[in-house]
Amino acid sequence: MGSGTEQLASLLARHSYRRGTFTLASGKTSDFYVDVKQTVFTPDGTRLIGELILDELEKRDITLVGGMAVGAIPLVTATLAAAAGRDYPLEGFFVRKQPKDHGTAKLIDGRFHDAARVALVEDVVTTGESTAQAAAIVEEAGAAIDLIVVVVDREEDDGMKRLASTAGEVVALATKTEIVRAAG
Repeated sequence: MGSGTEQLASLLARHSYRRGTFTLASGKTSDFYVDVKQTVFTPDGTRLIGELILDELEKRDITLVGGMAVGAIPLVTATLAAAAGRDYPLEGFFVRKQPKDHGTAKLIDGRFHDAARVALVEDVVTTGESTAQAAAIVEEAGAAIDLIVVVVDREEDDGMKRLASTAGEVVALATKTEIVRAAG
C-alpha cells in the first residue's frame, strides 16, 4: 500500500482535506482546509499517525511528547499508544491556552518534567503561532524543545521556518502538495 507517508496523505485526502472558503486560526482565509482531527479520530488514522510520530521520536531518543491543547491532545495520545505497543519509554503532556482556574492552576498538564528530551506535535502548521506559544511555555518551565513534528505542513506563511527557530529540528509528516496529489 506504499510508504507510511503515502498512506497518511491518502487518509488525510479522504477524511481531512476540503476545498472551499475557510477562515484559519490565523484569521486568514484559504481555499482549502485540512482538519487532521477527522483522520486521527479513525482507527487507521490513530494507528498510522501515532506510529509515524513515534518513528521520528525514536530516531532522536525523545522521552516526552506534548503540544498545545486541543489539537495536540489526540496526537500525543496516538503516539503514547504506539509507544506502548513498542515498549518505548515515552510520556506525554499538553499545554493549556490559559491556566486552570481551579486545582493546581497549571499551564502544563500531564507528565511534564524539564529533564527530558522533548518533542512538540502539531496537527497543521500555517504560521506556527500556536506551536511557538507552546514552545515558549515549555521553555519557560525549564525544558528545551529538541523536535517539533507536524502532521501537515500547509506550505505557506513560513510557519515551518518559524518553528525551526524554536526547536532543534522540525519535521512534517505530510504536505499540502502530497495531500492534493493523493486527492486526485
